[in-house]
Amino acid sequence: MPPLVSATEIDRLRAQLKDVAEGHAFLLQGGDCAESFDYCNPTAIEDKLKVLLQMSLVLLWGLRQPIVRIARMAGQYAKPRSSPFETVDGKQIMSYRGDNVNSIDPAARRPDPQRLMSAYLHSAATVNYVRMLLSAGFADLHRPEAWDLGHVRNPSIRREYQSIVNRLTDSLGFMDVIGATGQTAVSTVDLYTSHEALLLDYEQALTRPVAKASQTQARRGTYEPATPPRNRLAPELCDFYNMSAHFIWIGDRTRQLDGAHVEYFRGVRNPVGVKVGPTMDPAELVRALGILDPLLEPGRVTLITRYGADKIAKYLPAHIEAVLATKHQPVWCCDPCHGNTTTAPSGHKTRSFDAIISEITDSISIHQQLGSRLGGVHLELTGEHVTECTGGSMELSHSDLPSNYQTFCDPRLNYEQSLDIAFKIAKVFETRREESHIS
Repeated sequence: MPPLVSATEIDRLRAQLKDVAEGHAFLLQGGDCAESFDYCNPTAIEDKLKVLLQMSLVLLWGLRQPIVRIARMAGQYAKPRSSPFETVDGKQIMSYRGDNVNSIDPAARRPDPQRLMSAYLHSAATVNYVRMLLSAGFADLHRPEAWDLGHVRNPSIRREYQSIVNRLTDSLGFMDVIGATGQTAVSTVDLYTSHEALLLDYEQALTRPVAKASQTQARRGTYEPATPPRNRLAPELCDFYNMSAHFIWIGDRTRQLDGAHVEYFRGVRNPVGVKVGPTMDPAELVRALGILDPLLEPGRVTLITRYGADKIAKYLPAHIEAVLATKHQPVWCCDPCHGNTTTAPSGHKTRSFDAIISEITDSISIHQQLGSRLGGVHLELTGEHVTECTGGSMELSHSDLPSNYQTFCDPRLNYEQSLDIAFKIAKVFETRREESHIS
């Protein structure tokens, strides 16, 4: 089947993540815990794009740095599970492993290989629609409906958010006056796709050899297709790209150093992520970097840390110190969602907004104290108005969860809470910048 993304796009992301690793940009990665084939519809795609673009603009203002945007989208159809079976209505059945393996319907849990083809087709349709939206000006920052803060219940927080929005819109107005906003300056952006590369058969089927620059330089014309050469080159003359997505990551359950996932990841040209949690020994982390980043390329590896607000102070410092003792320059990215999952009295899985913010702010502080830098955040979110996480400016409580609890996997930040996260992070960096100027 044709690739979903191009080698040129992947190389552009590599360059941007190098900037992140060197402290010149910030990474925003977000999307559903697990995509459903049903999410491949215009409304769901537009809502997700809208919240990521609005968050990136708030972060751009707060950090005064370019924002690299990666969506958990167009391929996040597989989910690792802690147990292969679950009990439903007193009967043991296979666990739901994502739409590209089986169905959420308890009566259709038998794995079906045809679902891999469905995953490919839904991914292709999603990528195509995202490209169309961005090329048609969906990312235009001037639309007034983008900044409705009516959901913010606390008056002081609403005034704080409104102040940021006013300064943003004033800045954009000034840019218009001086002619700094050309046709594409603020109306188009780069947005990359990503997923956990869990099913290696699928990933391998979409991996392509591309002639190295040294092999194509002499014959390169105005267009160089990102497909295998017609006359197959020897492997040593090619780079291998996973063209199912721009960015792929290894999950916490599949990062064994002698395992098939690490072996596959070390061979592809894509930038790659590794989930890092309390169970990873610092020495193991260093060995993983040695395997995945033998050429010491800044930004080649993104370390996606996931501890929990009550554990980050115990584990993150040792991980940072171990990496600082090497010559590797990974992107440090905080996943504040996975380690803060709890069960509400109603039985719903949920996450506390306050715990999520706490893990992010603690991560920023710990990195700064140790001479490192948090380079990004990795969030499970949706652009819909769901009620799956508690807290935020809507002040959702456990009793609100049943009103619009939609997830079939892990709880996601809703549209309003996602914007809250962006405002909070922007405020932290704005305050630190002001303090550095005073000192």
